[in-house]
Order: sequence, then structure tokens, then C-alpha cells
Amino acid sequence: MRKTILASLIATTLSAPVLAQESPHSVTGNLAFVNNYFYRGLTQTDDKPALQGGFDYAHTSGFYLGTWATNVSWLDASGKSSLEWDVYGGYKLAVGPVTLDFGALQYFYPGSQVEGATDADTLELYAAATWKWFTAKYSYAVTDLFGVTDSEGSYYPELNFSADVGAGFIAAAHVGRQHIENGTSYNDWKLGVSKEVFSGFTVGAYYVDTDISKPRGLISISKTF
Repeated sequence: MRKTILASLIATTLSAPVLAQESPHSVTGNLAFVNNYFYRGLTQTDDKPALQGGFDYAHTSGFYLGTWATNVSWLDASGKSSLEWDVYGGYKLAVGPVTLDFGALQYFYPGSQVEGATDADTLELYAAATWKWFTAKYSYAVTDLFGVTDSEGSYYPELNFSADVGAGFIAAAHVGRQHIENGTSYNDWKLGVSKEVFSGFTVGAYYVDTDISKPRGLISISKTF
């Protein structure tokens, strides 16, 4: 009897489907082509196109790391394109219907720079809260901000909106204020829509403006994989 029961248990175990455990880790990549790279409302490529991309790692605990890079045109001593390379990490957690996000973002600008310019590498700490379609975020520079002398302590509060408005279109809106210690502070805003068009590629069209520069249009083609 015992042998029969044991044999039955073994047969049941062997015939049962093996359930694959979901990994707590995830990695995604992103790639984009834009007609102009804007950061906080200001062109970083002298109104020229940019190729951008990065990778993100996330753990189910809420911790994440990522890196992203793009060409820029405002630092190279020869006037040619140079590089912006960002590295960031943080922690996300849900508190009721609100998702909180705390982290740090390091901007690196490798390569030659304009003679006499202050090192543009910048470290910011940030905190954000997302509820439904809205995200409020506050970034604080713990170093000089992008080469502005004695600008440590600069900050950037912003409010972002993103929602599906039907037919696959995603509407987006943004407003922010760049406060620069010992520099010129300004406001910026952006409005636009995006839509996935084919094979996971998303096309976006946006209006970008500030109160210290002329308005411009942004066209983007991107893919997440």
C-alpha cells in the first residue's frame, strides 16, 4: 500500500505542470530620434537633430537604475556635437493611489568644452508624486548647475500631465520653472500628442516654449523594447 501511494504521488508530481516563477528583475531599452533636443525648454543641439537612447533596470521592490545618452551642441570647443550621458537611480513606492519616487540623477558631459567654461557635470536629487494623469516633481542641484558659476542650490519644480484621449492618442502637457542661483531664472512649458503608429514605434508632435526664448516645434520618433 505504501509503495502504491508513493508511486501515485511521484506520478502526480511528474505529470503536474511546472509553474515558472516570474523574475523580480526587468530591463527595458529605449531609442529615439528628435528634430531638436530640448531640456527644460531650451535647445541643447542648436536647433539640430539628436539621436538618443538608454536602458532601465527595475526591481519589484521598487528600486531602479538607468542610463541615457544623447548628442548635444553647446559644450564642444570646436562647435561640433558632443555628448550628454546621464546615470540615475532611485526608489518608487505606492501610498494609496499615489506613487512616490525618490532618486538622484548625474549628468556627465565627456569630451572637450569651451575654453574657460566651468565643468558642466551636474548632480541633482529629485522627488516626485504621481496621481492618475498628473506628476509633480522637484529637482535640486547639489553641485553647480550645468556650468553656471556658484549655482549650487538651483531647483526645478514641474507639473506634468499625460492621458489617453482616445484612438490611441496620448495628450501631454508640462510646465516648469528653472530657478538658477546667481543666474537667470525662467519658466518653460510644452504641449503635444503622441501615438503608436507601427511595430511599436511612437510618433510625437509638441509645442515647446519659454519666457526667455522663441517657441519651437518638436517631432520625435521613439521605440521602447
